[in-house]
Amino acid sequence: MNTTIRFFAEQFRRVTASRDPNELFAERLTFGERLADRVATIGGSWSFIIGFGVFLGAWALLNTVVLAARAFDPFPFIFLNLMLSMLAALQAPIIMMSQNRQAAKDRFEARLDYETNLRSETEIAGLHAKIDALSADIERLVALQLGTANERGELADERA
Repeated sequence: MNTTIRFFAEQFRRVTASRDPNELFAERLTFGERLADRVATIGGSWSFIIGFGVFLGAWALLNTVVLAARAFDPFPFIFLNLMLSMLAALQAPIIMMSQNRQAAKDRFEARLDYETNLRSETEIAGLHAKIDALSADIERLVALQLGTANERGELADERA
């Protein structure tokens, strides 16, 4: 077996319990990271898009039809545009933080998969060694049995 693999395999040989990467990763999340994930989850959902569409429609309806002459944000909706720009300026970095964390989680899962593969390779190599030893033992037993059978045959020939 490759020396490098053997070196790393010894470190993982005794670890038999599987680890759930989702639980391990979630244990290390701070409040801000959990909040960013929640904002990204809500901001990327159809319910948010539909709700926000309803809000925008209500805003436009309120400022053009209902309040008509006394609208607080008349037709070009400058104030609404400012609010949307500020929302986008805050929401985009929060979603990017969540995506970066997801990439870190994917790297963590890949590392755990690598460790599992390494342990599996070590176990398979151990099983190969055991099977090779058993094969050698069977060959020796067959040789002994053939040798004993040949000796019996020679003794029978001598007696006859």
